This record gives sequence, structure tokens and C-alpha cells, in this order.
Amino acid sequence: MDDLALLDRRRLRSRLAFWRFAAIAIALIAVLAAVLLLGSSSSRQAVPHVARVTISGLIQDDRELLERLDAIEKSDAVKALVVSISSPGGTTYGGEAIYKALRRISAKKPVVADIRTLAASAGYMIAIGADHIVAGETSITGSIGVIFQYPQIKPLLDKLGVSLEEIKSAPLKAEPSPFHPASPEAQAMIKAMIDDSFGWFVDRVAERRGMDPAAARQLADGRILTGRQAKAAGLVDDLGGDPEIKAYLETRKIDKELPLIEWRAPSTGLPFGLGSLANALAERAGSQFFQSFQGIEKHITDKLFLDGMVSVWQVEPR
Repeated sequence: MDDLALLDRRRLRSRLAFWRFAAIAIALIAVLAAVLLLGSSSSRQAVPHVARVTISGLIQDDRELLERLDAIEKSDAVKALVVSISSPGGTTYGGEAIYKALRRISAKKPVVADIRTLAASAGYMIAIGADHIVAGETSITGSIGVIFQYPQIKPLLDKLGVSLEEIKSAPLKAEPSPFHPASPEAQAMIKAMIDDSFGWFVDRVAERRGMDPAAARQLADGRILTGRQAKAAGLVDDLGGDPEIKAYLETRKIDKELPLIEWRAPSTGLPFGLGSLANALAERAGSQFFQSFQGIEKHITDKLFLDGMVSVWQVEPR
């Protein structure tokens, strides 16, 4: 056999080795994808189970969450729902929408609110949508109330020698304004709006907690309470965690052996760890600053531009 024939044979062997390796790699990826698919929450959600939904951070009008709760309501595989709450509150409308979604689910299957570190204001509004509320002994809850805040920058503009002139169709249009103090009529308008939302909140507390409206209003002075205080006041049913939740569900004829499956928001990441690799490459390319800026921007947006009146507990800076 001449040298040319030997070279051709070696090239053929190299190509065969490459394609064998490629075939094995593709097969492994296919197996891994199948394992991930079979082990995903969507496939596990087809078997009878207790669903868990986690609500954390500022509560706003969350369409995806409401759609998830609607799917839980309609799923025959879901036998009960546990809502884990870690939130200082948020918009009154956001809390109202989730509260009503939980009440619809409760008409078909048991719903338990699991108050974690903090479930205050609109966070507690969500909790009373459940049939049973469990809190930690040192959890923070309560803060039943509504607040409307707006900035006042007129003193700063006066120092800068800047003024804003306006012509409007009626005195209450675009009130309150950050460019001048609110008139008594504007203050009365805002107070009436707050009182109406506050009355709805207190009525729901009285109704869901089986309280006299006067007793519920007495607790609705904005105070925060520990889990132990809240139980003594009748705002929560039990102290503890998963064991107490399972014990309650047993009283509702829910099999304690049913798996607890987290219903998460759809992932926007890339499979096979490519998302982490992309982030690492982006940081190497210098985008870490922009990611940090986006985080700051989101925090500012959440804190300053909540849509509408808010029911939120805040620790004031000192």
C-alpha cells in the first residue's frame, strides 16, 4: 500500500471518529433533555399533588401570577394550594386581584397562607384570601391600612428660582401635584379615596377572620404584629410551618403523602447552563455595570412608581 492510500485511510478514520463522537454527544444531549422534561414541574404537575406558589417582594398587578393561579384553580391534579408570602405589601389593586383569585380557588380546593418573614399590608390582604393562615412566631404581619404618597418639590424650585404655570379644566384636575401644596379640596378628595379602599380592606378582614367590624377596625390602625401577637388578636390561625400546614390539610381530607410541587413562573433562562455562561461572557465583555444599573433602576421604579394607592409597610430611614 502506497503512502497516498495510507493517508486517505487515516483521514477516513479521523472522520469516522469525529462523527462517532458527535453521535454520542447528540444522544447524551437527547437523554439529558428527556430527563429534564420528565422531571420538569410541568410534567410533575400532571400527577395529584399540593401546589405551592411563592409571592415575594412588592405586590403589583401581576398578570402572569394571576394566570398561574387560574391554571391551579382549573387543574384537577391540584388538590390543595399553599401560598408562601414574603412581602411588605404593594398596590391595593394588586393585592385585591390576588385575594379574589385565592377566593375562587378556595371554592374548589383548600388554600393555606404560609406567612414567612414578612406579610404585611397588601401581603396580609392576600393571606386572608386563604382558608387557613399559618405564621412563624416571629413573622411580621398586620399593617392593615392604605397610604397615598407624592413628592413635593416646590421648596426646591423656589430656591432655584423656577416656577411652573398651569391652566386646567377644573381645580381637582391633576391633583395632587408635586409643584404646589394640595388644596383642602384636593386633600379631601384623596382622603375620601383612601378611606373607601381602607373600608374595603377592613371589611374583608372582618369577614374572613370572623370579627366584629369594630374589632377589625381597631386592629387596622397600621400596627405591625409578630406571629404570636397576630394569633392572639385573631389575625392568624396557627403558628409554625410545613408540619402545621400538613396537619390542617389532613383535616380537609388531603392525603399527607401527596407531593408538594412549586408552581413557578415560566423560566426565561437558557437550557443546559447556557444562561450562566452567557452572563459570564457578558461580564467579561464589560456589561456588569449595566446589569447593576438595571437592578438599581428596578428598585427605584418599584419604590417610587407603584401604580395607584398602596398598602405597604416600610421601615423609615433614620
